[in-house]
Amino acid sequence: MRHGRDGYKLGRLTQHRWALFRNLLTALFRHERIMTTEAKAKAVRGLADHVITLAKRENLHARRQVLALVPDPKVVATIFDTIAARFAERTGGYTRIVKAGVRRGDAAPVVVLELTERTPTSRDGKKGERKEKAAKGEAGAGGARRKREKAAAASA
Repeated sequence: MRHGRDGYKLGRLTQHRWALFRNLLTALFRHERIMTTEAKAKAVRGLADHVITLAKRENLHARRQVLALVPDPKVVATIFDTIAARFAERTGGYTRIVKAGVRRGDAAPVVVLELTERTPTSRDGKKGERKEKAAKGEAGAGGARRKREKAAAASA
């Protein structure tokens, strides 16, 4: 039985698992969102929240602890300078997991792990901006324009 045993092994040896976690954390803080499997995202979510909590302390010991988990000094500087300041008022819940379907090769559930408060420049599109659907008979509506042009060319 697994009473009192927590954590995710992900079918890897300890060193490989921690290397994976460090790489995922580095990518998450560099890009502010990553796409990965659900199990990996759930395993890294707590570490990411812990890194932000450490960065909010803003002292040398916390910086060294974050460097142990995120081995890229540029990313650590970003965490301490911008990301920690962004979450100064929040006491937890710095990341979110959004389901994104299944992976094509093995049907593993894929999710997007992202920071809850992302910068406006890191967003893919502007909020509320949507592509308008073409009305019936207009360009883009099932090739109706091409059909009309062929008919006009045939009759002329």
